[in-house]
Amino acid sequence: MVRLATASLVGTAIEFFDFFVYGTAAALVLGPLFFPTFSPLAGTLAAFGTFAIGFVARPLGSVLFGHVGDRYGRRPVLFASLLLTGCATVAVGCVPTYETLGIAAPLLLLALRFLQGLGLGGEWGGAVLLTAEHAPPNRRALWASFPQIGPAVGFLLANGVMLALTAGLSDADFRSWGWRVPFWAAGLLAAAGLLLRSSLAETPQFEELSSSGRRASAPLAEVARDHWRLVLLTAGALAVGYAVFYTVSTWALTYGTERLGVSSTVMLTCVMAAVAVKGAATPFVAHLSDRWGRRPLCLAGCAASALWMFPMVALLHTAEPFLMFLGFLGSLLAFITMFAVIAAYLPELYEPRVRCTGAAVGYNLAGVLGGALTPIVATALTADGGSGPPWGVAAYLTVVALISLGCFALLPETLPETLPEPSAAVEGSPA
Repeated sequence: MVRLATASLVGTAIEFFDFFVYGTAAALVLGPLFFPTFSPLAGTLAAFGTFAIGFVARPLGSVLFGHVGDRYGRRPVLFASLLLTGCATVAVGCVPTYETLGIAAPLLLLALRFLQGLGLGGEWGGAVLLTAEHAPPNRRALWASFPQIGPAVGFLLANGVMLALTAGLSDADFRSWGWRVPFWAAGLLAAAGLLLRSSLAETPQFEELSSSGRRASAPLAEVARDHWRLVLLTAGALAVGYAVFYTVSTWALTYGTERLGVSSTVMLTCVMAAVAVKGAATPFVAHLSDRWGRRPLCLAGCAASALWMFPMVALLHTAEPFLMFLGFLGSLLAFITMFAVIAAYLPELYEPRVRCTGAAVGYNLAGVLGGALTPIVATALTADGGSGPPWGVAAYLTVVALISLGCFALLPETLPETLPEPSAAVEGSPA
C-alpha cells in the first residue's frame, strides 16, 4: 500500500503541477502577453477564460479515460493521462506570444489547455481507484487520501517555482522567458512519474471483473441510464470545494496584486503557506472519516465554507500578509474536510463495473461548476473598482456552499465493512 499510495501521490502531484502552473501564469502574466489588445480587465478575463477551458475538458477526459478504466483496467489510465498532460504542458511553454503569432497564439494556448484538462480528467479516477480498490476497508479513506495530497504538492511545486522566478528575475525577464520555465520542467517530471508507475499492479476488483466477464461494455451509457441522479448530486456537492480552492489559489492572486497593490511574491507566499497546512491535514481528516463516516465530514466542510466566506474576503482586503494567510487557511481547511474524504466516498457510491467513469465524471463535472466559473465570476464582480471589500464574491461563494450542502444532504452514508461484489451494488444504495 505504501508503494501504491506513493505512486498515486507522485503522479497526481505532477499532473496538478501542470494544471496549476497554468492558473498561476494566467493570474500573473498571460493576459498582457496573449491578449495585449484588450484592456487590463478584459485581458485578465480572457486569460481566465483559457484557464476555464481546462475544466470544461476534464469531464470529457473522465468519459474517455473512464471508459478505458472500466473496460481495460485502472493501470492504463495512469500512464495515458500523465503522458497527455505532460506533453501539453511542455508545449504551452513553447507557444510564441501574440506579438509573434497574432491571433494564432491564444488559439494554440486554448487548444493546449484543453488537452491538459483532458489528461487531468482521467488522472483522478485512475489514481484514486488504484489505492481505494487495493486498500483494506477500515483504512480505505486514509490510503485513498494520498492522491488528494497530490494537488497540494503540485500547487506548492508550481507556485514555488513561480515564486523563485518572480523574486529572482526582473519583471522584463520574467515576462520574456521566465514564466515558461515551469512548463518546460513538466517534461522531466512527467518522465519521472511514468517511470515510477511502470511497476504498478492492476487492482484486485478489476481483475475479478475481467475474469468473470462482468465488465461494462458501455460504461458511460450505463452511468447515464442508471446513475444520472448520483452524478448530478456528486457534482453539485463538490462544486463548493472547487470554488473555494480556485478563489484562494487563482482569483485572490490577481485581486491582491492588481487591486490591493500587494507584491506577487507576498501573495504567492500567503497562499502557499495555507496550501501546505491543508496538504498536511489531509490524511488526518481522512482517518477521521474511516471512524465517523464520510457524509458527516462533508456536511461539516460545506457548513464551514458557508460561514467563512465573508470573514475570508474581509481578511484578504486588509492586504496584511498574516491576516490574508489566516483567511486562506480557514477556507482551505473547510475545503479539505470535504475533499480528503471524497477519494473513498465517490468510489463507494458507484458499483465497480462503472466506478471509474461514474466517480470521475461526477468529480470533474464539479470542476466545471465550481472551478471554471469562479475566477471569471469573481473578477467580474470586482470590475466596478470599488474601494470596499468585494462582498459580492463572498456572497457568491456562500450561495455555492449552501447548494453543495443541500446536495451532500441527499447523498447516503457509505462507510462500509467491505466494497461490494461486482454485481451487488444497485442504484441509490451505497456501494
